Amino acid sequence: MLARFTNIRILPRWIIVVIDLGLTLLAASLAYLLRFNFDLVAVYNSTFYTGILVFVGVNLLASLATGLYAGIIRYTGLEDGLRVVSTTGLATLLATALNMLFIMRADRGLMPFSVIIIAFLLTNFFLVTYRLLVKWLFAHYKGMRGYARNVMIFGAGDSGQQTRQILSREPNIRVVGFLEDDSSKIGKVLNGVRIYDARDNLPVLFEMLNVAELIISVQNLLVERKKELVDTAIEAGVKVRNVPPVHKWIKGELSVRQIQDINIEDLLGRDAIKIDNYYVKTELSGKRILITGAAGSIGSEIVRQVLRFEPAEVVLFDQHETGIFNLQAELNVNSRYATQKITYLVGDITSRERLKACFEEHRPEVIFHAAAYKHVPLMEGNPTEAVLCNVLGTKHLADLSEEFGVDKFVYISTDKAVNPTNVMGASKRIGEMYIQALNNVKVNGSVTKTRFITTRFGNVLGSNGSVIPLFKEQIAHGGPVTVTHPEITRFFMTIPEACQLVLEAAAMGKGGEIFIFDMGESIKIVDLAEKMIQLSGFKPHEDIDIVFTGLRDGEKLYEELLATAEDTIPTYHNKILIAKVAEHPFFQVSKEVDALINLARNHSDLEVVQKMKIMVPEYKSNSSKYEALDGDRLSQGA
Repeated sequence: MLARFTNIRILPRWIIVVIDLGLTLLAASLAYLLRFNFDLVAVYNSTFYTGILVFVGVNLLASLATGLYAGIIRYTGLEDGLRVVSTTGLATLLATALNMLFIMRADRGLMPFSVIIIAFLLTNFFLVTYRLLVKWLFAHYKGMRGYARNVMIFGAGDSGQQTRQILSREPNIRVVGFLEDDSSKIGKVLNGVRIYDARDNLPVLFEMLNVAELIISVQNLLVERKKELVDTAIEAGVKVRNVPPVHKWIKGELSVRQIQDINIEDLLGRDAIKIDNYYVKTELSGKRILITGAAGSIGSEIVRQVLRFEPAEVVLFDQHETGIFNLQAELNVNSRYATQKITYLVGDITSRERLKACFEEHRPEVIFHAAAYKHVPLMEGNPTEAVLCNVLGTKHLADLSEEFGVDKFVYISTDKAVNPTNVMGASKRIGEMYIQALNNVKVNGSVTKTRFITTRFGNVLGSNGSVIPLFKEQIAHGGPVTVTHPEITRFFMTIPEACQLVLEAAAMGKGGEIFIFDMGESIKIVDLAEKMIQLSGFKPHEDIDIVFTGLRDGEKLYEELLATAEDTIPTYHNKILIAKVAEHPFFQVSKEVDALINLARNHSDLEVVQKMKIMVPEYKSNSSKYEALDGDRLSQGA
């Protein structure tokens, strides 16, 4: 019997209509009895039968008009209660109108007005009570079917209430309380669920209520506060999940599937960065924009953010055919970009002819150069390819920008260009040197107007090939998680955050600057690995091991955003600084770059790295076969 009851999915709507009419009939009958003090003779001699028929009839019409029967009874909430009141209110107005009409026409009424009022009140009571009773029965019996997981929700606002409502529909989930920082809400009861103080002793509260899961529903919660909650929950053995932002809800409604496990990105990111959209829009709106490396992690996010400012045309350039195809598919299905002119080009930035054809056809006014080879160990084994892409490709784009009168050229660099210890970082530093020198020679007399700007930042969360996706995959396979060194640290920034700052720096740049971003505090990678294991519900070093593999070729223990000889100049944005770096004469840099490119074209790896070390004296190899060249350089210097 119990199994049959709990397996009922949704009652047919005609049954709900019949039950509602039966309760309306009961309410009207009881109203007559109350009106006539339970004197059955007086009730019989009154308009009992006519009144009952009229009242039930108008309630049926009102129910059909308002769709009262369409709700799912077991999920009754405040909106359903209001729908009951509006339906019975409409029925009462209809009954009153008919009664008055009959009094005017026939000098007698269909039923006493007092009966109408009493029946209205009783009908509301019966219909709401019956719905709440059905909801309680389903909640009670579904909890008896198996283990009910106790859940607490952080945030008792609109998002928290909607989260609680959808969770109440799920089998084996019981919401045992809300958590709040707002003192005005603490201690109150919301739909039968108590609101507790989130700053009280949470471990004790979790244990007392046997909480298995904490769901954070507050939108725009400060990152530091979120970290506190997550750390407390993890230490108490409570799983943490997160409600997505409202704009990501499906058709404005939240579903259980959208409540996801909290990601490490949620804890490593920082509070929202404010950018001056007016200046950015002034720089981008109505402009023709070229983005290289458009299919990559940084490039594709720059594309999305640039499109918000309604440029005249956006040209997406990348050699990764599948990446460009996937980006095209993503943008095509987004109605926000339906009116945007977007051109997708497959090409290699080392081909000057391909780039020149692009410039001749599209005449870009602003360029974001994000195309690069970036993987340190891989480039350590392929230095000539690193130079051809990161130096030659950059030189082609910069030279063509001068030739075609591009307004702004924004070069996406890296913190690995500071005191480089690897081929990749050194190649990016040479790219910085070339475009800065080219900008300076332009200032000193060239007639072209291109302003060359460099932006430099550290690791971005979740980018292709970064450590976080790798750790996620290793954890999913049961470990071990591999970390190169117990003391290795890195700066991290979210991809949208980095790209926002790139656009802001592009807007404020006058030419020749190297902008560096406030990356926050550096993070020990082993701490990151441990936190990711914990967020996945495991214990580090017990359930999943962490193995130290040794530094990879060219890898640093820590990254720097500024070289030791550099200083900074503040800007109007507190997250963006300008690095004061040593400047180099363009003709000297150009000559050295040409010589380096010729060596790379001959695929002379050793000679290429040796030349890079001459061009970038601070380049000292680490954990690399090229360390021997540093010894040779010292001997030559002696």
